[in-house]
Amino acid sequence: MTTSSQALPLVKTPEKLENRLTEIPAEPGVYLMRDSSDRIIYIGKSRKLRSRVRSYFRDSTNKTERINTMVKLVTEIEFIVTDTEAEALALEANLIKQHQPYFNVLLKDDKKYPYLCITWSEQYPRIFITRKRQLGKAKDKYFGPYTDSGLLREIFHLCKRIFPLRQRLKPLFKDRTCLNYDIGRCPGVCQQLISPPEYHQIVQKVAMVFQGRTQELIDILTTQMETAAEELNFETAAKIRDQITGLKSLTAQQKVSLPDDTISRDAIALAADDQHAYIQLFQIRAGQLVGRLAFVANSEAEPGAILQRVLEEHYQTAENVEIPSEILVQHELLDGEILGDILTERKGRKVTIIAPQRQTKAELIEMVEKNAQYELQRMQKLGDSNQKSLADLTEILNLSELPKRIEGYDISHIQGSNAVASQVVFIDGLPAKQYYRHYKIKNPNITIGHSDDFASLAEVIQRRFRKYIEDPKLTRFGNSDWPDLIMIDGGKGQLSAVVSILEEMNLLADLQVVSLAKKREEIFLPRESKPLETNSEQPGVQLLRRLRDEAHRFAVSFHRQQRSDKLKRSRLDEIPGLGHHRQKLLLAHFRSVDYIRQATTKQLAEVPGIGTQLAQEIYNYFHPDQ
Repeated sequence: MTTSSQALPLVKTPEKLENRLTEIPAEPGVYLMRDSSDRIIYIGKSRKLRSRVRSYFRDSTNKTERINTMVKLVTEIEFIVTDTEAEALALEANLIKQHQPYFNVLLKDDKKYPYLCITWSEQYPRIFITRKRQLGKAKDKYFGPYTDSGLLREIFHLCKRIFPLRQRLKPLFKDRTCLNYDIGRCPGVCQQLISPPEYHQIVQKVAMVFQGRTQELIDILTTQMETAAEELNFETAAKIRDQITGLKSLTAQQKVSLPDDTISRDAIALAADDQHAYIQLFQIRAGQLVGRLAFVANSEAEPGAILQRVLEEHYQTAENVEIPSEILVQHELLDGEILGDILTERKGRKVTIIAPQRQTKAELIEMVEKNAQYELQRMQKLGDSNQKSLADLTEILNLSELPKRIEGYDISHIQGSNAVASQVVFIDGLPAKQYYRHYKIKNPNITIGHSDDFASLAEVIQRRFRKYIEDPKLTRFGNSDWPDLIMIDGGKGQLSAVVSILEEMNLLADLQVVSLAKKREEIFLPRESKPLETNSEQPGVQLLRRLRDEAHRFAVSFHRQQRSDKLKRSRLDEIPGLGHHRQKLLLAHFRSVDYIRQATTKQLAEVPGIGTQLAQEIYNYFHPDQ
């Protein structure tokens, strides 16, 4: 029997293909396509499964290059029959979210736009801004992505002033609260002075702000304030009053003029070129623009299909109360009625999806489209500049093609202390911060007063690429993790150290490595004594300089963080068995760490809570030679 890893694509086995297509029923449902490794590479839906699946294997002239490529990889087709088209749509969305098939990835998560995350999976939820959306924990909630990161941060910080929220990732003290609790900014989460259910109620108010339900929250707080005042609880009423005042300042934004400003609306439009589509979604609540979200997609599909997929993915993670009553779209959706029925069922009231053609609503769509067009033009200009830089760099280094993924490495330390390294990544000439990585240098020979940048770089490169040695099955070419170019910050010495370790790992033949020296911005190639003849103002050299400067910045910031953490840490923390409470007792008795260092074991043992054994541990720590 032929295993899935040995199976031939269906296009190369016509008889098997025809048999498989005949087995597929002409009913609504979902189809799943697998490749020779038994991986699901595409998931789709249809009201007539047989017709839709058969269409993939007909004449390929009318299909996109992406679909033609996918069809050549399909070795097996599975299907799931549903009762209705709406069930098929919902099932398709769930399966795509679960399996993330390669050819279904329409939306591009390029980390350009930030999200706000609330970690409902934790006992005391955290709220933070991130550019990386993790789907590991179903309870965690992401809002966005937001086009205006400055406004997002402003609203977030204002929420932290309006509502008492945890302000730190880790407690500042082990056994007491910090200043934030004393001034009312934090409810004492670190010492659990507030119960999880009570804290969840506070966080839910912040969530309502980012759900566009600010006016609803103000109405709830107004009722609570009036109740507190009637009960003569004026201190509570004053706090709620201040919260209402702060929330009203959030809603003091430009109003959107519509005939009925009591209806919640979303308006979505796109602008596209041959490669990408830039989508804008305006969230309008009570006649006010409360949010402007942005998405980037491949432009291979029809505009209506792109908008449909964006809306499906957006509302799939939204809570029912966030779904608007009306959705205005630039283009008719392929399955707009089905999506409307699903959203109506979730919301519990009618959700209308329309493509307005005239009057005020059409003007709103035009405004959204104009914003998407500006974003497209901006990215096109940036892309043209990057293409020129990449083309020039390709010519300088005599590469066979434009380098898509470029990695830069740098070392940071002060005379060997707290030595760290950075790995930064540029994709298509732009920083891809989701792939950045820090390294702590582990070489035991690199200590205070003894630095070795060559050995540090060799260690980092060895750690970066060792997985390709440990697992020979990992592909290199065509792997998005495999760099097209590596740039080392330094001269011939640093480059030689990296080349040597790559030779030991038998990887040098498959990697292009260069170094960029700081003094004259000179580019060195492996085993070349002289730098390349370049002009420091060339676009390709400037691209390497941007990469080098970013690697340097990232390394230095991490080094400073390590030094800061070390300075904050008392030497007493390093003594086994000496907790925070006993440290306080020792410092209260001896007044300083220097006096503790000079004390005898007998003097140490006289401190309450410090027994003879622990006193000996403390003495041995400060006097290792004795």
